[in-house]
Amino acid sequence: MRTRPSRRIELRLGSHTTSAWVHPGDPEHRPLLMVHGFRGDHHGMDLIAGDIRGREVIVPDLPGFGRTPPLESGSGLKSFVDYLLALHAEITRLRQTVPIMVGHSFGSIIVSHLAAAHPEAVPELVLINPITSPALEGSARFLTALTRIYYSFGAWLPERPGRALLGNRLIVRAMSEVMATTADRGLRRYVHDQHAQHFSSFSDRKSLAEAFATSVEHTVTEVAADLSMPTLVIAGDRDTIAPIGPTRAFVARLSDVEFVELPGVGHLVHYERSAEAAAAIMSFSAGRD
Repeated sequence: MRTRPSRRIELRLGSHTTSAWVHPGDPEHRPLLMVHGFRGDHHGMDLIAGDIRGREVIVPDLPGFGRTPPLESGSGLKSFVDYLLALHAEITRLRQTVPIMVGHSFGSIIVSHLAAAHPEAVPELVLINPITSPALEGSARFLTALTRIYYSFGAWLPERPGRALLGNRLIVRAMSEVMATTADRGLRRYVHDQHAQHFSSFSDRKSLAEAFATSVEHTVTEVAADLSMPTLVIAGDRDTIAPIGPTRAFVARLSDVEFVELPGVGHLVHYERSAEAAAAIMSFSAGRD
């Protein structure tokens, strides 16, 4: 798979430094600020960002992932929301315009809670594979409990065996196999290779375990009543992490929403149906400058 070239920038937010990647676009249009999912880094948004035309796309590595160090305040939801608000303000200052917020998976939780708490900063919202089902409830609760033990045990072990467990290639491959739905062999190889390369780029085991806890303890539905801004939701009807039924119910609660339901794809819309997601985002963003 080929992606458009991007350039790395460093953004200072007080004492914290964020690494972000900028995909070029027309400065006359408001940029997109994309927030990636759990355990990934900016690479996860490369295909969608590469398919966006005429609009700059900025993709940071979230704190604790990729090249961005964890936050001193920890990896709880409030810390991530406060961080994203500061990042949003810095990009607004640098670009002299408010970015359009986009969040995938875990990123959807952060951007939706930011939008609910600070609607004046988020005049519109894009959610890709939003987390609409509580992972600690329902049929997935047993698997979630096991996964929580996995992350907690990895954080408890001494550094070397703990890191080896959390970054184990067979476990990462198993996660990738569970999420991939495409029958395209080349695309499956690409997905597995991306996960193998970037799914273990977390900075430390403690912040990873805390971020996982945050990812399973919260959903976008917690703030549905407060999301009155125009919202684009993109989801796959075979998503096992964020099942389509609860996602449809979430969409039905929003007052101003466009819903793009993609058939035959699961939680990896950003890899498996990136062109369609990018087209939906460009259409939604048109005229919002």
